Amino acid sequence: MQYILSLDQGTTSSRAILFDKQGRMTALSQKEFPQIYPRPGWVQHDPDQIWTTQRAVLKEVMAKAQISADSLAAIGITNQRETVVVWDRTDGRPVYNAIVWQDRRTADLCSRLRKQGHEPMVRQKTGLLIDPYFSATKIKWILDHVEGARQKARTGRLAFGTIDAWLMWKLTGGRYHITDVTNASRTLLFDIHTGRWDSDLLEVFDIPEAILPEVVPSSPVSAQTEPALLGRSIPVAGIAGDQQAALLGQLCCQEGAVKNTYGTGCFMLLNTGQRPVFSANQLIATIGWNIRGQTTYALEGSVFVAGAVVQWLRDGLKIIRTAAESETLAGSVPDSGGVYFVPAFVGLGAPHWDPYARGAVLGITRDTTGAHIARAALESIAHQVADVIEAMSADSGIPITRLGADGGAAANDLLLQTQADFLQIPIERPKVLESTARGAAYLAGLAVGFWPSLEALADQCEMDRIFRPQMQPEQVAQKRAQWKEAVSRSKKWNIES
Repeated sequence: MQYILSLDQGTTSSRAILFDKQGRMTALSQKEFPQIYPRPGWVQHDPDQIWTTQRAVLKEVMAKAQISADSLAAIGITNQRETVVVWDRTDGRPVYNAIVWQDRRTADLCSRLRKQGHEPMVRQKTGLLIDPYFSATKIKWILDHVEGARQKARTGRLAFGTIDAWLMWKLTGGRYHITDVTNASRTLLFDIHTGRWDSDLLEVFDIPEAILPEVVPSSPVSAQTEPALLGRSIPVAGIAGDQQAALLGQLCCQEGAVKNTYGTGCFMLLNTGQRPVFSANQLIATIGWNIRGQTTYALEGSVFVAGAVVQWLRDGLKIIRTAAESETLAGSVPDSGGVYFVPAFVGLGAPHWDPYARGAVLGITRDTTGAHIARAALESIAHQVADVIEAMSADSGIPITRLGADGGAAANDLLLQTQADFLQIPIERPKVLESTARGAAYLAGLAVGFWPSLEALADQCEMDRIFRPQMQPEQVAQKRAQWKEAVSRSKKWNIES
């Protein structure tokens, strides 16, 4: 029996999942790691903890399945995107903590670059906006603030990578410094039309080319693991950023197909085929994947805080003990009682892109309870998704008639029913919610012949449940209008004078 091992390195945990030829998950191992918040708006990870937890779950999942390395056909990697690691090539040690995609410390730098007139060129080449979300200004911050880093970078002693490149370095004992096109397309340094690092972009962000990894397609055999890791070398044959992997994992292979991953944040991707779509609503064009020489593009909208708002109910407000309790508490009241919760803890993503927005709870009265706040928190996720889907349909000219849902929070029935109501379209939840890991497995399996083609995978996406709209359109319109008013009041809150 052969398996594909998928390494799914996320924002709050590292996971390893085994998939069989039917695309079924046969074993899973997961370990959380600490989040580091040095200052308000700053979010960091310890890169060594990322590797330690990822290595641990890799070995643990094989022990659970009682298999050896001989049963692994290949390894696929999928990862939190935009998060930046810079390390020393000579000893493999990070020069600073990983700066996470949620981190907003470079908001002022991004504002200056926009005022200098760089954004039109950046957007035309990369499909992205100049925003702290993406990698380039994080890299510049490390080079500017870690003593000696910029000089070492110029001489080629330092290496930069998003998390996929960091894992590849560690898996191969430092023999490969590689990233794939999907992760490269999130850095603000990569031209999505030519498929290359771009000298004009490197100059704008003041980043030496010597630190950049080699860019490879999403689905070749890119490297071999260090033999000592598992007892023999295993091909690493698929790499993709987590949201692109989820798009493939939901088999959204046709132009017009769209999925949303309900994770720490929410990430919607619309397959736009062999052409990038440039948005009039501040969505971003990105590379979906490159398989066998053909690039597929996607239109994306990112919500920074989704499942993280449930974590805040648990850890910050302490009105629930587990994330699963949020559905029970929210479901104990018929509606939010007029409460609207804008979870702009680290600013607002698409379609607003306001790094200075901050969280707000509006509409509180003496009758408001923790249940109303929990309900408003779940509704905030659905409202943010609806904002992006509306913009996505307007930009692409494609009427969106269904939405595929995955990610941990997609197990919440109340959330998905609310989503169907706010969008007035069916929401489809597959039986396997691990679309991100499965997408990475598909990329690896296609590269080594485990699966012969994308078409051969067509029957592997079985539905668990389809949620259909129940709320009247007039009521939806009222709720959506009130939500937009609440969002307007959270914007530009944290601008320092």
